[in-house]
Amino acid sequence: MRHRFRSSSLVPTGFLVDHLDVGAERIGLVVRSGAAVTVCPDCRTPSRRIQSRYRRRAADLPLSGRRVELQVVVRRFWCDASACGRKIFAERFPDDVLPAFARRTSRLEQVVHHLGLALGGRPGAGLARRLMLPVSRDTLLRVIRRRAITRPDPLSVIGIDDFAWRRNHRYGTVVCDLERRRIVALLPDREQATAQAWLEENASIQIVARDRGGGYGEAIARALPQAVQVADRWHLIENASRGFLDAVRRSMRQVREVVGAATIDPALLTAAERIQYEGYLRRDEADAAIRALAEAGVPIRRIGRRLGHSRKVVRAVLRGERTDVFRVRQSSLDAYLPWLDAQWDAGSRNATEIWRRAKAQGFRGSLRVVGEWATRRRRAEQANIERLQRVPSARTLARWLTTGRDRLTKAETLTVAAVENGMPALVEARKVISAFQTMVRAMAPNRLEGWLTRAEASLVASFARGVGQDRSAVRAAITLPWSNGQTEGQITKLKLVKRQMYGRGKMDLLQARLIGLSP
Repeated sequence: MRHRFRSSSLVPTGFLVDHLDVGAERIGLVVRSGAAVTVCPDCRTPSRRIQSRYRRRAADLPLSGRRVELQVVVRRFWCDASACGRKIFAERFPDDVLPAFARRTSRLEQVVHHLGLALGGRPGAGLARRLMLPVSRDTLLRVIRRRAITRPDPLSVIGIDDFAWRRNHRYGTVVCDLERRRIVALLPDREQATAQAWLEENASIQIVARDRGGGYGEAIARALPQAVQVADRWHLIENASRGFLDAVRRSMRQVREVVGAATIDPALLTAAERIQYEGYLRRDEADAAIRALAEAGVPIRRIGRRLGHSRKVVRAVLRGERTDVFRVRQSSLDAYLPWLDAQWDAGSRNATEIWRRAKAQGFRGSLRVVGEWATRRRRAEQANIERLQRVPSARTLARWLTTGRDRLTKAETLTVAAVENGMPALVEARKVISAFQTMVRAMAPNRLEGWLTRAEASLVASFARGVGQDRSAVRAAITLPWSNGQTEGQITKLKLVKRQMYGRGKMDLLQARLIGLSP
């Protein structure tokens, strides 16, 4: 059965086409309403008496690569109700077709709104121009603000965390509905009073997932004392790893003695290593002055002012965290060390020639890297090998100690074995951290009290004290299925949207886009 094409199918429902004008870039349609009766917008009295007509322009969805412009013939009617103050009124169209005073049809407005939500102002306007949609970047932003969604649904389980307006300068707060997996609010800062005021307005909240910071915890306890606080499991695992790293940093002096690298001969160092060693000597002298003042009872703030150091540096020295001699980093040679050792054992001693052969094998590093490696190997053959042993950095050593032996090289395995034999306290700290992470992953809250007792006597006692002070939130994290991972994902989306607006989006616009993008 053949269907006859009707021009009225090109326009929104309820309109009839009187005239069609097709141009190279524009399609113009003269349309009118098919209804014979309309009602007064004030008294809702039906009327048939037409007083006059006028034409109203409105943009519609593009057609065949051309923009579409509707010329709507609008009728004015007499209102026959004697008690109505409006004697003449213009006919109204449904809001889902063409709202009053609108310059775009509702279906075009919806497309413009979603285009603005997805891309923002300037990028959205560029795409709209290619789609033959007559909107500017300012129009897109106005539509986003005007159609901002407010969700009145009562909240039960939320996640709260901070995000950076400008890193290290200004921060805000994001609140996520963990049940519906969407952002519900953005707060202009991360002050405790601001979060507390918002929480007091949402008394239906029963569970709040948060990070390990104390500010949000205190705000939740004051605003919603009956709510259950849940510590974020990822932060628990990360804090445990950082606690073990701090223990390794505090033990680096003993580690150097165990490994046999406590005494360093500057004559056996390369040029780059000598520069690092001289910097270590200067730091060690400054650290000794800081420790002397601390032992004399001088406060941290006064030590910093007297010696010209920040409080962060003074705390790091007193915690034993500035003890690394060399900055051991990932080297481009690591993947080629077995091949380089084989070349050296075969009699190749020219660094330039070895570098050329390595480039043929796919090596992308510079000649200087291979030259320093060759210098180190040559001096190792001429001097006592024990005097050339270099202790790895605290971060590298912590990684080796927590990595399986089958994934370490022979030299790394020997270093780890020496540290384990000479420092049983560090081995115990590793076992304590491993037990905590296993407890969190296995969701076994009954092990928490025993773990706290064991950890208080180890090198990670400071981490254990923090867990003990936040015991209820940690227990809830191990027991309940909720965590703050969804909030962290929403923060990633927030960063993307903020960068689309070149970091200049205001609070209302950023919130309108984020809540509008949520399902």
